[in-house]
Amino acid sequence: MTESTTNVGPEVQSAPSDNRGLHLLQEMLRIRRFEERCVELYSRSAIRGFLHLAIGEEACAVGVMAALSREDAVVSTYREHGHAIARGLSMRVIMAELEGKLEGCSRGRGGSMHLFDGTQRFYGGNAIVAGGLPLAVGLALADHLQSRPRVTACFFGDGAVAEGEFHEAMNLAALWHLPVLFCCENNLYAMGTPLQFTESETDLALKAASYRMPSWEVDAMDATAVERAAREATEAVRAGGGPHFLELRTYRFRSHSMYDPDRYRDKSEIERWKQRDPITTLVAQLNHDGQLADGQLERLEAAIAAEVEDAVTFADAGTDEPVDELTRFVTSTGTGGS
Repeated sequence: MTESTTNVGPEVQSAPSDNRGLHLLQEMLRIRRFEERCVELYSRSAIRGFLHLAIGEEACAVGVMAALSREDAVVSTYREHGHAIARGLSMRVIMAELEGKLEGCSRGRGGSMHLFDGTQRFYGGNAIVAGGLPLAVGLALADHLQSRPRVTACFFGDGAVAEGEFHEAMNLAALWHLPVLFCCENNLYAMGTPLQFTESETDLALKAASYRMPSWEVDAMDATAVERAAREATEAVRAGGGPHFLELRTYRFRSHSMYDPDRYRDKSEIERWKQRDPITTLVAQLNHDGQLADGQLERLEAAIAAEVEDAVTFADAGTDEPVDELTRFVTSTGTGGS
């Protein structure tokens, strides 16, 4: 753990435990406002390299994380800012990592695609499509062999389902009855390729069920639906029910990455999905149920804005790695003779 991991800065006051809807809203807003600020920072080159945003997909992260314990493990993808925030990494160390500073959660060496914090049992951030699946199986195997009542939640996109690692991981998890919760964030596009052009069977929950594990689809534009499904699945996995699979049907409102011109889908399609924005949908539901007091949303937004700006200030003032440490943590096997 780096020193900055404990330097979390101001925190948004947690919602009361008896108001799960408000908690889900709060966490989705934190993720959305953080990533919107990242767009601005990228445009002025404060953040460089690749940047993959999950704007529109926030319900996946907050719904699943709400169902996990602190002892459970999380394995994520390169689109992991939201997973990291919902898991408990501070905005400060995440933003510092995005800006390549020593105070970042990976000492500035990983950037956007390689967020990591062992103290939170958050094991990436993995840049390789489907690369996290074998890691999740390994973590779950270790827990299984030592009879620890833990769950490993593994996030991946629909594009990962076309990779060999997906099938190997699913097969081994089922054969060994491992405590893994597979969370497929199906946003309908593998980079710019529509799902129907990458999968002969587009019902991904049905594909997972062929490995003889409980699998079902979830409306992942509804944070409460994701939380309910994740709680049901994690309870079953923790009780010895073996691996489970959730197909989280969601949609990203922005392009695949900041380099992507997003010419492969109609603007009208994006606008239709925005009508089901998980944040505005939940706000409407909470208002309907009388769970949002007058001015409460505005106060929450103000607190989150302060948290985001504090993270930016912290990252901007961070430390660049000294040149003489660039080879630290780098190993070489060498090929020389005796």
